Amino acid sequence: MGESSGTMNNILLLPIVEEALTCYGMIHQVLECLPELADTAVFCEHYRVPLDQAANTILVVSHKVEPARYAVCVVLGDTRLDVNKKVCQLMGVRRASLADAETTAHMTGMQIGGVVAIGIPDLPVYVDGAVLQRPEILMGGGNRSSKLRHDPHELLKLPNVTVIENLAIPKDGASLVTGLADHPQP
Repeated sequence: MGESSGTMNNILLLPIVEEALTCYGMIHQVLECLPELADTAVFCEHYRVPLDQAANTILVVSHKVEPARYAVCVVLGDTRLDVNKKVCQLMGVRRASLADAETTAHMTGMQIGGVVAIGIPDLPVYVDGAVLQRPEILMGGGNRSSKLRHDPHELLKLPNVTVIENLAIPKDGASLVTGLADHPQP
């Protein structure tokens, strides 16, 4: 995992992410990542990063309402998003699910394995309260070739962020949301 700064940021980061970081004055460090190592579990294992230091950004969708509703959720890598209860309640819907890769790319302009709440305009962003308890987190850079390292409180500089306690549940049992493993992304 190589560190980068200055003009290298512009090369590694997706432009909408770089623009948001600058616009909101977010203090961060850019890390280079091999694309084949971008998914959370693989990244954390390869670089020996604890899963509870990786923050996954997950797009959730409800197609059961017209028009469809979307929300962006940020949870730690060692937890699972409580889609069926907490997120549905926040979105005001009865049913919601994790967006597939195509929908995620269309709605965010970002690739799975690099999706980050920073740079996603016009959608609510729900951050699990546990994320803010970490001294620093790693998130995607909008693509599969970069990661961001920063204090999680930097997320509070975004205009559409709401911190939600218990948005995620520890991954310790057979009750895991099966779709979450298919969309890991710091």
